[in-house]
Amino acid sequence: MSANACYHVVVNGRLDERWLGWFEGHTVDYLDNGTTLIVLTDVDQPGLFGVLNRIRDLGLELISVQKDNS
Repeated sequence: MSANACYHVVVNGRLDERWLGWFEGHTVDYLDNGTTLIVLTDVDQPGLFGVLNRIRDLGLELISVQKDNS
């Protein structure tokens, strides 16, 4: 069983263009409801926590983190 998984992380607002580099290698989509979806594919727990730390460091409001079980 692989320790890597896919996660959908939603933050409030739109990411500033200068911050997109912090999420390189991940998919960033701006949703119609004013939130940003960051899709992390094939990441392990340390990778997930690294992204969550970036979100914290940027002062972004974290709305949800959901593991994709498909």
